[in-house]
Amino acid sequence: MKPACRQPRLFEPLTIRGLTLKNRIVISPMCQHSAEGGLAGAWHLVHLGKFALGGAGLIFVESTAVEQSARIGVRDVGLWADEQIAPFKAIVDFVHQNGAGIGVQLAHAGRKAGSQALWEGGRALTMEQLHATGEPWRRVGPSAVSAGPEWSVPDALSVEEITEIRRMFVDAARRADQAGFDVLELHFGHGYLVASFLSPQSNRREDEYGGSRENRMRLGLEIAADIRAVWPAEKPLFVRISAVDGTEDGWSLDDSVALARELKAVGVDVIDCSSGGLSDETRNMNVPRGLGFQVPFSDRIRREADVMTQAVGVILDGHQAESILQDGKADLIAIGRQALYDPYWPHHAAHALGHDRGFEDWPIQHGPWLARRAPLMEKLKFTDNSVRSLTGSGHQLGETAQ
Repeated sequence: MKPACRQPRLFEPLTIRGLTLKNRIVISPMCQHSAEGGLAGAWHLVHLGKFALGGAGLIFVESTAVEQSARIGVRDVGLWADEQIAPFKAIVDFVHQNGAGIGVQLAHAGRKAGSQALWEGGRALTMEQLHATGEPWRRVGPSAVSAGPEWSVPDALSVEEITEIRRMFVDAARRADQAGFDVLELHFGHGYLVASFLSPQSNRREDEYGGSRENRMRLGLEIAADIRAVWPAEKPLFVRISAVDGTEDGWSLDDSVALARELKAVGVDVIDCSSGGLSDETRNMNVPRGLGFQVPFSDRIRREADVMTQAVGVILDGHQAESILQDGKADLIAIGRQALYDPYWPHHAAHALGHDRGFEDWPIQHGPWLARRAPLMEKLKFTDNSVRSLTGSGHQLGETAQ
């Protein structure tokens, strides 16, 4: 008797607190710059919904502002107002109906608030351009240190203003729960507000929020503790960090291990391990961007902080993702731009790893059609080379298999 194939680790369920994900594949938050008034719309429903059809276990909404002037881009989504709950609820319901979990990433852009959409160049907007929108834009940070030559100098936050921002995160988390999100992620990376407090290159304060590493971590730990106190105990809490910020004598991997230990102690469940982005100069870090270039960050934080981690960054196929999990370097695999290229990445990874050969995990509206076609495709793959040699292209084969 032929032994049963072992289920790939990538497709093993994972339980975090009261949430069980059907697999270890996560769709990263990716800014769409397509909202009006911070409201999610039809674009967001289709953008996020297709990943649920594609088989991901957990799907994250893009960076979602806790304050109107805290958006990365002028057309980013937000949860600073109650009217923003219902549009998200419609997306959450669709994702749930199609078997996936859904999370939201809460963020304050800080000194990097107000930039162009990527297709417009992705650069900083001037304060004059921002004020021309008629909206209350303000760049803030730990100190009056800009994020680069194109960015205006931010206002250094007072302790009272820091307390108000903490309240904004709490209010946004409550709205996220009302919308039905399963997971909440805090964005502490890429040079946004909390990341700018962490790095000695951007934080020049001399009070309890500056100076020592302990003081520079204070805001992030306070926000995480505040959120854990109001976010339901059965729902997981993630934090995305830049494991290294890319600056000389800046935030290091040693610092990230220490931060991860403290975040775990206040109730954070998963550290999402990204890197870079503190300033314009660190957009392209001095870290080789090969396959899985950030996986070593996830590996070390997982081992030394004894916390679950999420690996992200140039993870392109199922075999690569499976190897990362098998080697114990992460608990979850996040896919970003590769999922834009192939929204059905999870289903294709399953096939490549010998899992779900019968299309049972596909949406019921799709799977039976593909299963019916499968015998023909199996037959045609043996004749593919001969067909191509006769036709000079693959067009006839593609048309036959429709």
